[in-house]
Amino acid sequence: MKKVTKIAKSQNVENKKEKIRVAAYCRVSTSSDAQLESLEAQKVHYENYINSRDDWQFAGIYYDEGITGTKKDKRPELLRLMDDCKAGKIDFIVTKSISRFSRNTMDCLELVRDLQALHIPLYFEKENINTGSMKSELFLSLLSTLAENESVSISENSKWSIQKRFENGTFKISYPPYGYVWDGEQMVINPEQATVVQKIFAMLLSGKSTQAIADDLNQRSVASKRSGHWTATTIRDMISNEKYVGDCLFQKTYSDSNFVRHNNHGEATQYLVKDHHAAIISREDFTTAQRLIRQRAIEKGIIQGSEKYQNRYAFSGKVICGECGNTFKRRMHGYTGYKYVAWCCSTHLRNKNKCHMLFIRDETLKQAFIIMMNKLRCFHQIILTPYVQSLKTDPANNSVKKIQKLHTLLAHNSEKRETLTKLLSQGIIDSIIYNKETNELLFQADAYQKNIESLKHTVSDSMAIITEAINLLRFVEKAPAVTAFDPMLFEKFVDHILIRSRNEICFILKCGLALTERR
Repeated sequence: MKKVTKIAKSQNVENKKEKIRVAAYCRVSTSSDAQLESLEAQKVHYENYINSRDDWQFAGIYYDEGITGTKKDKRPELLRLMDDCKAGKIDFIVTKSISRFSRNTMDCLELVRDLQALHIPLYFEKENINTGSMKSELFLSLLSTLAENESVSISENSKWSIQKRFENGTFKISYPPYGYVWDGEQMVINPEQATVVQKIFAMLLSGKSTQAIADDLNQRSVASKRSGHWTATTIRDMISNEKYVGDCLFQKTYSDSNFVRHNNHGEATQYLVKDHHAAIISREDFTTAQRLIRQRAIEKGIIQGSEKYQNRYAFSGKVICGECGNTFKRRMHGYTGYKYVAWCCSTHLRNKNKCHMLFIRDETLKQAFIIMMNKLRCFHQIILTPYVQSLKTDPANNSVKKIQKLHTLLAHNSEKRETLTKLLSQGIIDSIIYNKETNELLFQADAYQKNIESLKHTVSDSMAIITEAINLLRFVEKAPAVTAFDPMLFEKFVDHILIRSRNEICFILKCGLALTERR
């Protein structure tokens, strides 16, 4: 018989369990002192709570201040928390309640599912729910729905309260425009800023453009509202702000049912309060300024509500700098008696050290387009015909087959859910199994639907490119030589122009081709 010697365990070796890395998430919906105190209390509580556990390791506190809980993409700290979870820095998360974590049911469930996929449980203190041991999402879905309904109720009550203050003229503007400050009760004039406002209106009425006014303020290092850079858009917004004549127009924006804010173009009631506060600009000057802005818009072909500046010229918004990626602006160059149009990189105009791209003449761009189109016309059989053929054999057809297969899987998924419902109604399975299986099937169906939508975009984009390529091929097969620049032709076939240098101009066509002209 073999001799076996038993070796006793060492008394000095202890089984050490690896600590769980635990993080906490906190949120307050307003920046009021009381709410910020609440946030500080939450932070202290969770730091002490996590550190008091021997089996837990403190992994940090993530907190969002004065931010709504209805949208996860508006909360940077929550997004950072999710990124750290994906990076493997966190094993467990604790938070005060479902409403603190998310007031949007879909967001809440999506976040929980993402964390479950990473095997990271989430613990809601108030509801005493640990998603790691949760048998069904149904209870969590119900609670998060209640939280969302509470958010909607709070929003509606807040809107009603604000609207009543709009109606009786008692609404307080706590963040006044440049030229005013809030003294705790009302808007009062800031003398230093008011002088700048008056200067802006005076420059506009003297004939200066909004861009020239912005450049003048920047050159003189005049501080803006947030000590930033003055722009033509900022000047235009100030010129059209009725508050400078002492009036207040309330509800210029509104939020829809999905908590998305929009400019109010008549969708919601507005309220105008005359002589609400002290004026900086006379009504005569304000009216004249509005008339001048409208006249300039008419002269430049700008239609209110359209894409204004970008669509005035064929190249507007379509000439891209190959060095910094910014768009080019149209400028007048030359001297008295000799003027020409040029396109300059917006970054280079502001700071030559940040982008060294030189300007390019308008005529050069037009000439390059003419040459490019004539080359396509002459060599379409070598360039375009094979390209169209290759697009027709694109894997878009495979995408269509995948979509059809996914629709079949969705139908089978729906049948399984119907079967589960029948089994539950007949008492063959209990509610726990039903909820578990149904949630898995719903999660699977959601994944199928997302794949279908993604593939639809692929097919749609591929078909659009094929259509553009066929249209271009048909045009160049029959078109005569292009002898002059045609803005309509450019708009029809060119997506944008990439300027790599003065001598290298790349036309990115809507059909997907990138054709470079070298001088």
